[in-house]
Amino acid sequence: MEVTDRGESLQDFRSVVVQDSSHTAEARRIALELASSLGFSEIEAGNLALIVTEAARNLLKHAGGGELILHGGDHDDGPTVEMLAVDKGPGMEDISRSFRDGYSTAGTPGTGLGAISRLASLHDIYSQPRQGTVLLAQIARRGVRPSGPKWRTARFRVGAVSVPKPGEPVSGDASAFSERAGIGRLIVADGLGHGLLAADAARAAVRAVIEHPDYSGVSLMRRIHTALRPTRGAAVAIAEPDAERGVLRYTGIGNVSASIISRDGRVQHLVSHAGTAGHEAHKIAEFSYRWEPGSLLIMHSDGLGSHWSLERYPGLVARHPSLIAGILYRDFNRGRDDATVVVLEETGRTAG
Repeated sequence: MEVTDRGESLQDFRSVVVQDSSHTAEARRIALELASSLGFSEIEAGNLALIVTEAARNLLKHAGGGELILHGGDHDDGPTVEMLAVDKGPGMEDISRSFRDGYSTAGTPGTGLGAISRLASLHDIYSQPRQGTVLLAQIARRGVRPSGPKWRTARFRVGAVSVPKPGEPVSGDASAFSERAGIGRLIVADGLGHGLLAADAARAAVRAVIEHPDYSGVSLMRRIHTALRPTRGAAVAIAEPDAERGVLRYTGIGNVSASIISRDGRVQHLVSHAGTAGHEAHKIAEFSYRWEPGSLLIMHSDGLGSHWSLERYPGLVARHPSLIAGILYRDFNRGRDDATVVVLEETGRTAG
């Protein structure tokens, strides 16, 4: 097999709570900033602004408000802005009908979701009556191939949400994903406490992983432990799924949670040892778990409650990882800490 590399930071998210029309303008401004940073054309930036505007208006009109989460990065299609529109409103009785132009339950022209579906490079939606809706839309920069062949052979797909504690300027969590020779590597770090010092610790953990690509498992965690000594420390977990060998290797210190959900719904919780990377780690150990085709890996910081279950969401396990992350964030976010949830799936594509 050809050796390939792929990597992306998953920590640069922007969140806007949409409660009135002024928040629509704020979300549009953030979207345009992301578009500019990724080199979008004027037309592409305009399309993104329209998607975000329509999503914000839908939150206000149909759900009485909600939250928009925006993230810019490099996806398989190139530089991409991803948007999640999250609400706990009445939900949709007929999703396919809601995407048809002219259909509305709020006395509006009914073109919002239809416009989003036409303009987005990728879109998905999950809704349950009386429980709310999460809408996913991505728009990619056209005519730009992802940097190098590594993106064309990606075997895994990752979706994430990372939002700071209310009132804090940055999240004290950080995460990143990389892929090499068909083996994924996902790190989630939760800096002790919250705010800037917590963010420094979490990002130092991510940097240590990036700087030591040839290390894994226990040896990599020891590198992280050393790198975090000048910081306040962090809970850190590293998961390395190897689809070809059917195994996932996992090393964790502290209270980052991780679970494997098999295709038939079985859940296996992964084991981390107590401690704080950078300060107190009496035992560092790697555990191996069976990784079956079609499985999901879900990892999250303790800003997300641990008593979630995908069984209450029929069909969600087969949806886009970002949509799953959005649902879990919406329903299990504790609201008093930084909250990060990352979902990984194997796409089945191989190098060649």
